[in-house]
Amino acid sequence: MHVTRLSTTPIKGIGLHHPDEIAVLRTGVVGDRRFYLVDDRDSLFSIAKTGALVGLTGHFDAAQGRLTLWEGGVVVAEGDVIPGDPHSADFFAFKRVDGRLVPGPWDAVLSARAGRPLRLVIADRLDGAHDVEPLTLLGDASTHRLAEQAGVAEVDSRRFRMLIEFDGAPAHAEDDWRGRHITIGSVVAEVGGPVQRCAGTTRNPETGEVDLRTLQLIGDYRGRQDSVFGMGFNFGVYATVITEGRIRVGDELLLQD
Repeated sequence: MHVTRLSTTPIKGIGLHHPDEIAVLRTGVVGDRRFYLVDDRDSLFSIAKTGALVGLTGHFDAAQGRLTLWEGGVVVAEGDVIPGDPHSADFFAFKRVDGRLVPGPWDAVLSARAGRPLRLVIADRLDGAHDVEPLTLLGDASTHRLAEQAGVAEVDSRRFRMLIEFDGAPAHAEDDWRGRHITIGSVVAEVGGPVQRCAGTTRNPETGEVDLRTLQLIGDYRGRQDSVFGMGFNFGVYATVITEGRIRVGDELLLQD
């Protein structure tokens, strides 16, 4: 088994980057999901609510404390990150994430794209805006199995926004790894429970439009399954970091006995 793709984003819910290499700490990947968006009810605003933000990509220069947003290769907002008032956000009624509001030009840009007021928040913890655990894993064969179910040649796995994708294992083999340690590059992780999917996976990762009935398709052949969020439609798994290190595209995944 080998890593086929890595996916990160500095702001949860906007377009993804696909780096060749990532640095992994116990809290997660350096620079991944350090920021998140909240609505006027102080709840996390995610891609499940709109696909209008997938055309935006961002870069956070932590050394300079500067955040830049691009759309179509053009800078649409840029400025220094100066954390303001404390903020606590509701993440799917599962946990609360503490951070600080970040005033700046991005609020206007993001709000205009989403069609509703949004505010940018920087998490107090590095990489603090992950949902349940800092790492997620999805096998290429699992995505291929979903394509078979959908009757299409290919399903773009980017719609699942998983950190680590890999080849060389049967479809949904990752479901059976819970509690086992796995070495990926120089990182050792413990595989956790399943990732319950939301309506955000129905959106095309390029356009943001709803174009695939992922939840119904998953349910048709996998049924409803349990997770930390209760019964739902699972696809991929979480993992926690045991040993920090680096992961590169092409690195081998080794399950430990």
